[in-house]
Amino acid sequence: MRDGGRIAAAIEILDTLQSRHQPVKDAVRDWGKAHRFAGSGDRAWIGGLVLDALRHQLSVSTAMQSDTPRALAIGTAGRVWGMDADQLDEIFESDDHAPDALSDAEKDGLKRDISDAPAYVRGDFPEWLEESLTRAFGESVAEEGRLLSARAPVDLRINILKSDPDRAEKEVASKLKTVEASHLTRLGLRLPLRDPRAKAAAAESIPAYGKGWVEVQDVGSQVAALAAAPRAGMKILDYCAGAGGKTLALSALLNNTGQVHAWDLDWRRLKAIWPRLKRAGSRNVQVHDGKEAEALGDLTGKMDVVFCDAPCTGTGTWRRRPDAKWRLKTAALEKRMEEQDTVLERAQAYVKPAGRLVYVTCSVLPEENGDRVQAFLDRGAPFKPVSALEVLKASGGLTAGASETLEACVTDLGALQLSPGRTDTDGFYICVLEREA
Repeated sequence: MRDGGRIAAAIEILDTLQSRHQPVKDAVRDWGKAHRFAGSGDRAWIGGLVLDALRHQLSVSTAMQSDTPRALAIGTAGRVWGMDADQLDEIFESDDHAPDALSDAEKDGLKRDISDAPAYVRGDFPEWLEESLTRAFGESVAEEGRLLSARAPVDLRINILKSDPDRAEKEVASKLKTVEASHLTRLGLRLPLRDPRAKAAAAESIPAYGKGWVEVQDVGSQVAALAAAPRAGMKILDYCAGAGGKTLALSALLNNTGQVHAWDLDWRRLKAIWPRLKRAGSRNVQVHDGKEAEALGDLTGKMDVVFCDAPCTGTGTWRRRPDAKWRLKTAALEKRMEEQDTVLERAQAYVKPAGRLVYVTCSVLPEENGDRVQAFLDRGAPFKPVSALEVLKASGGLTAGASETLEACVTDLGALQLSPGRTDTDGFYICVLEREA
């Protein structure tokens, strides 16, 4: 396919998304199935344009003065990918499958200055979240929003149960050519951003992943796992284990000693953990399913650490799920806040005296983060905040320069708010609470 036909395909998929409200990955997949002539390189190019159009939907539609699928696709190709009007004209003229020629209004939109637009437009996030995000980021709100709308690199965590860091890094580099050591965690690797128009092999396809030497995990999530400060022999409850990403990290940090108990209210999410545990060589994980009282009753008051990666709106992961930010509604936020309150109330029962409760979300909204912890403490919970940064320093898992970077993330209650702008990671909130004896 030529680029003109690819842009036309992106317009078609964006139209489907607007009319059917289908998840973007499903829409791109279905288009590929219906157009078998499109090769993998074509699908990668088209999917990249669709995802970037969603990431920059508000700023592009404002500049183009239209939010039609055509305006979004052409505007993204021009304003985000750097194709000027002359280049697009040439692409369209040389391809019978391309969209109609650019109009004068579209050419104006490709170069329109929107630097005076409201912060929510420049930051490409829903207007109703501007107050909340300004609480989180102050005058940097537009820039943080812009970076939450950018593409995200792929981060890997080296699994020391199966390999050592040097060996794992060499193995990954031999297959993916470009790999960098993480700027925050000693066991982290980063695959640099690729051109969104180019096809790239999935990290899960490399031999090092299949052998369990590495796991795909955002470095912000790796930092969050370090906040548990695992030490050999500890007992840790991963209370909202989900598919087990942080469970695996905790297991490895304990070097297969002690015990990691994994449980989730939605037991269906735990199904994915079993093959991951086997691949990783984790032998100190006990997976619990069923109702909480029956599954976890024997753990009451016995855990050194209870790790709560609480359900949240996922605003910190917008780089990876750009369509999610436009679907988020106030009712969903309110529901998540109720769930977070419940998680904190129930999880505290398993923490032993002087043990710790680690509260984590992949959100950047204060309502889900510091507000929830403060409300928990205000209800009389027998816990006191502990500096998350000091806990991370003591863990031994940070790189030499990580402390300085993380100091800029310190917020109320000694918690940390990671973000693309502050740490070049997904947005993670990390708060450490210690039970008073």
